[in-house]
Amino acid sequence: MAGLREQAAADCAAIMADSDGGFSLPITITGPDGTVYPDVPGLSNDIGQLIDPDTGTIISGRQASAAISFAALVDAGITGDYPRSIPDESGKPWLYSFNDIAGVTGTFKVVQSSPDRTIGQVTAIIEVYKP
Repeated sequence: MAGLREQAAADCAAIMADSDGGFSLPITITGPDGTVYPDVPGLSNDIGQLIDPDTGTIISGRQASAAISFAALVDAGITGDYPRSIPDESGKPWLYSFNDIAGVTGTFKVVQSSPDRTIGQVTAIIEVYKP
């Protein structure tokens, strides 16, 4: 019998893979070595306008992130080194590509990665990639 942590990790993976009735979408991940991992199920957001919670003032900006379960990464063939920021400017970054609600594809580089080893997911802060 699985414990609560194992059940939470299984639930997390199922929610992140639910494209039929949920918010999951296919994310193409490209590793720094150029390896492409297509159609990895995950969740994403790409918000073009932020509001300062203290003042209610609209702040111009863009905030994007993507979350993928460890199970989906392993199924895609990504093991060991999870997508993360590559600090060296001359190094190739981890890239995420996915469509927005209008079907427009955006490509983003990982600027911060937060693997959650309790629930089994990695959340990445991403920004628009301009090669």
